[in-house]
Amino acid sequence: MALTALAYLGIRSERLEDWGDFASGLLGMQRIDRGGKALAFRMDDRQQRLLVSDEAGDTLAFIGFEVAAKADLDTFAARLDAAGIAVHPGDAALADRRQVEALVWFLDPMGNRIELVHAPRRTDEPFIPGRPIDGFKTGPLGMGHAVLHVKDIAVMLPFYRDLLGFRVSDYGLTPYPLYFFHLNARHHSFAMVGSGGAGFHHFMVEYQNLDDVGQGYDIAGLDPERIAYTLGRHTNDYMTSFYAKTPSGFFVESGWGGRLIDPATWEPLETHDGPSFWGHERLYLPEGPRGKMREMRMEAARRGVRAPPVVDCPWLYDQWTGGQ
Repeated sequence: MALTALAYLGIRSERLEDWGDFASGLLGMQRIDRGGKALAFRMDDRQQRLLVSDEAGDTLAFIGFEVAAKADLDTFAARLDAAGIAVHPGDAALADRRQVEALVWFLDPMGNRIELVHAPRRTDEPFIPGRPIDGFKTGPLGMGHAVLHVKDIAVMLPFYRDLLGFRVSDYGLTPYPLYFFHLNARHHSFAMVGSGGAGFHHFMVEYQNLDDVGQGYDIAGLDPERIAYTLGRHTNDYMTSFYAKTPSGFFVESGWGGRLIDPATWEPLETHDGPSFWGHERLYLPEGPRGKMREMRMEAARRGVRAPPVVDCPWLYDQWTGGQ
């Protein structure tokens, strides 16, 4: 019994057209209209990965995680029920809206709606991106990752780790608690920020081509209020990325080059180098906390902290044979 990947995300927002422009024009997802009251977006051969419904709130509506087998839904439901968590079976109408064979749903200790799903539907129709990109890195790695603000990590950690079986990749305790969890070879599919808040911090999509990140960065930069984190590289998953503000106020991380791990042998560890090797200047923060994060990057630079070389880049090793 195991969760295998982040399957999809749902957002509540009355700004459907803004979301259509953002998810398609900036992120490069394929827009699918759902009858005027909702939008869905494709990233690959799945029928949908992101859903935005025309509802008040501008917030996270639900997170969907995929299970390996249909019987796992009953097993998880029994485990959660024994722990006092109310579990609701999804009827056929809900399964059709989510484009899955079957699902159950429940609320985590902070009130976030979590859906466990079996057999998300696929389509033979080619993926047509909203802007020219080489595609997203999905498949068995899932949609990407999702990160929540949490008020009390001490409450949320046993729920996700012990009840749902999320595996800790690493964690940091300064300047605030951060926990990262994997479900497959992607370094993390889920994370929690102990900010004392609630709701969505960000979700991440990973591109096949670094240029697709860079061109997205240029597009986002046309709006001086759009970029939340400048281009940078993370210390734990080695992702080169930037963060953009969504129409709903939380962020989306557009990344490339994320680290893959071996889940069978990975051991959790505490990190001490801060979130980023370089960049990721948090433009949305006031100078006090922004400066603290900057100093952590400067300290990492003084100590020469960096990721291993990217061995599959031929131009680093005199293997490049193409023309200039």
